[in-house]
Amino acid sequence: MVPGVSNKMRSKLTHFAAVMFTMVLLISEALALDIKVVDSVSRKPIKNVTVLMDNNTILTNDNGSVSLKVQAGPIGKISAKSPGYQRNEVVPSPSTATIEIALKPFAPKALYLSMYGASSKKLRTAALKLIEDTEVNALVIDVKSDLGLLYYKSSIPLAAEIGGQKVILVKDLKDMVKTFKDKGIYLIARIVVFKDNPLAQAKHELAVKTQGGDLWRDREKLAWVDPFRKEVWDYNIDIAIEAAQSGFDEIQFDYVRFPDSLKPKFSKPSTEEARIKAITGFLQEAKRRLAPYNVYLGADIFGYACWNLDDTQIGQRIENLAGVPDYLSPMLYPSGFQFGIPGYRNPVQNPNKIVYLSLKRAQERTKLDSNRFRPWIQAFRDYAYDRRFFKGEPVREQINAAEQFGSHGWMLWNPQNNYYPEGLKHKASQPAQAHAAAVPAVVPAAAVPNIAPAHVAVPVAAAK
Repeated sequence: MVPGVSNKMRSKLTHFAAVMFTMVLLISEALALDIKVVDSVSRKPIKNVTVLMDNNTILTNDNGSVSLKVQAGPIGKISAKSPGYQRNEVVPSPSTATIEIALKPFAPKALYLSMYGASSKKLRTAALKLIEDTEVNALVIDVKSDLGLLYYKSSIPLAAEIGGQKVILVKDLKDMVKTFKDKGIYLIARIVVFKDNPLAQAKHELAVKTQGGDLWRDREKLAWVDPFRKEVWDYNIDIAIEAAQSGFDEIQFDYVRFPDSLKPKFSKPSTEEARIKAITGFLQEAKRRLAPYNVYLGADIFGYACWNLDDTQIGQRIENLAGVPDYLSPMLYPSGFQFGIPGYRNPVQNPNKIVYLSLKRAQERTKLDSNRFRPWIQAFRDYAYDRRFFKGEPVREQINAAEQFGSHGWMLWNPQNNYYPEGLKHKASQPAQAHAAAVPAVVPAAAVPNIAPAHVAVPVAAAK
């Protein structure tokens, strides 16, 4: 007993001593855990890999390693991802002190499917047949469509409140994702962000306005929401989190931009600096909130954003976007290059040059590795020049350009989900089909929420 110390003070000292003793025990029981991430083929270490453990992320060093202090006992799942590779997850044993995680090099070669296409037995079977027979190994599936609709049963209250759940095509998104992933398919969730007719109509305070204060609408008579509003950010990121929780490998934001018009009015002055800050800020916030799921993050950008030195008046300045998402996906459809590019003024006659030179220009400006780019490729009928249909050789020319550049795969866009095997490499075990019939993919026009010109919006400024 310490003389002169009250019982109350003695009790506090005893409690403090117990806490300190417990902390000493915990520290003494902490174990050093060394994690090394290597390329599964070359066995070489991979630097700057994002390693997720206990909801904390850390990057590997130049030797592909990270060292952590963990408590004795069972160790939870450890996830690792790096651009150019498939994500990998391991659950180490409690006695493990050194963990090696091997990442497999992987380049998604994808078809776009609307949720109608993904839920239709006929269209889904056709897409799976192409994946079985050809080099295609991935799907981009609408989670939030160009109409602002979520065609699956979402748990996000705002989606139902604004009328975004009027049509339910998929009752269980996780189950649909599992069906595709069980077949080894890489899945990309496409989320249309600021083009959102239901949200704009239900929440006028979040909508893009005319100068007179009415709802502003685009060429398709659809309303947009204000990229400056954080409430809009949160809603779309909530949808992205729901997709990540459902098992998608990658979240891809489309229409992550301001409308391509100088007429609308926003909640803040639409200066170039403000637009860039809004678009980049949204992607940074999405990246932060998606970090616990360790999914890849992609962003679709205008083809002319590779060339224009300004933000193309839509908030997409490629130097500012560089390094925020894992992948930048320029929409390099020749039909969308109404002004051509330097040296090639007729883009539909030069699809290879449009794709290759645009990617090279983007890389020169951003200093990113080539595997940080994955372009959208035209697989639909030209609407701006001579109405030629892009299948077979024109598709192959675009693919060859992307692969010559070294991009992280490619994605075919056809709004009707109508794809052809011509132009695609067949798996080694399959004989080439020089005159194969088109993959059956007939969708009623009203059921297709997005048309080619919508995804290939006309740029405000010419290439500079």
